[in-house]
Amino acid sequence: MNLFDDWSDIYDLVYSWKRDDIPFYIEEALKSGGPVLELGCGTGRVTIPIADSGIYIYGMDFSTKMIEMARLKSTLHVKQLSNVNWLVGDMREFSLDQKFSLIIIPFRGFMSLLTIGEQRSCLNCVRDHLEPGGKLILDLFVPDIDLISDVEDTPFHFGDVYDEEGGGKLVVWHQNSFDTYNQINSARSIIEKVTSGGFVEWKKYMDFQIRYSHRFEMQYLAELSGFEIYDLYGNYNKVQFDEQSTEMIWILVPSISE
Repeated sequence: MNLFDDWSDIYDLVYSWKRDDIPFYIEEALKSGGPVLELGCGTGRVTIPIADSGIYIYGMDFSTKMIEMARLKSTLHVKQLSNVNWLVGDMREFSLDQKFSLIIIPFRGFMSLLTIGEQRSCLNCVRDHLEPGGKLILDLFVPDIDLISDVEDTPFHFGDVYDEEGGGKLVVWHQNSFDTYNQINSARSIIEKVTSGGFVEWKKYMDFQIRYSHRFEMQYLAELSGFEIYDLYGNYNKVQFDEQSTEMIWILVPSISE
């Protein structure tokens, strides 16, 4: 069973706060005209709004249960179901009988690839599936040197999410441990379901790893994989990346020589 299969039932609630990137990806999808491929689509947080905007999109994820949840959600929220197609697949190695004007990997999805080999394999597959003039958009966080160098791995309170349907709230904690040699963050999310009376009804742990990349490392990786930088933003309002940025939103296009 995939690691994220057990996450599918509470994923939308835990990340209900994450909406700042959706208008950005809708705008880019509309500019592309479609079709669009989203890699690591999860339960369709970004895929479904794009489909509902009228753009044809494929949503691919490695987790069968995430795709099942996305398919169910799309029947409730997408006006034209023919606009969306769901696939179980691996972003490191996929082959589709379709090319795309835009491929996106939102919300740190690319960071789930833990080696340079996996990252290059993904970028090679993406390049092979782009139409002439097509773009790849992916987002990474800027590594926080203070956080990475902190040897403590004490859980910290990330926030509370109120469960309007089930009552009570989810209290979310995060815990990080950094391997600075391999640039791996071993992370743990701790989710506590707390009743309105203040009792912990259940607790769930989610352990996962992501690989962080630095600005020029990512640039050289893209160039090595046959891409050029079309743009690099520091946030979803399209402010140019600078030394104050905490996000790296990469827009890449295949190199002309490719």
